[in-house]
Amino acid sequence: MALSKLDRRQRIKHRIRKIVSGTASKPRLSVFRSNKEIYAQLIDDVAGTTLASVSSRDKAFASGSKGDVAVAVGKAIAEVASKAGIETCAFDRNGYLYHGRVKALAEAAREAGLKF
Repeated sequence: MALSKLDRRQRIKHRIRKIVSGTASKPRLSVFRSNKEIYAQLIDDVAGTTLASVSSRDKAFASGSKGDVAVAVGKAIAEVASKAGIETCAFDRNGYLYHGRVKALAEAAREAGLKF
């Protein structure tokens, strides 16, 4: 029997997380995408803490298409990271394809100065 979309993404997510891990000096940039919103977090897996987070649920990202909002969230997470003294991170696409909104967020974060 074929896997559902959620089961397939969970399987890919676990495969990625075996390799990608975050530390305090190089946290993991985790992206979660729902049908309406997009979220980005910088996570220290060693301590088990979230160092910074930005989501499209904030009032600043209220208007625009989903792609435009993803770009704004990518720029915002890079700004928050630079204020926290974080220059590099490990990108975790969380089982999603590197395409569309996930790609837009990643490229915007890179352009804003975050290295991964």
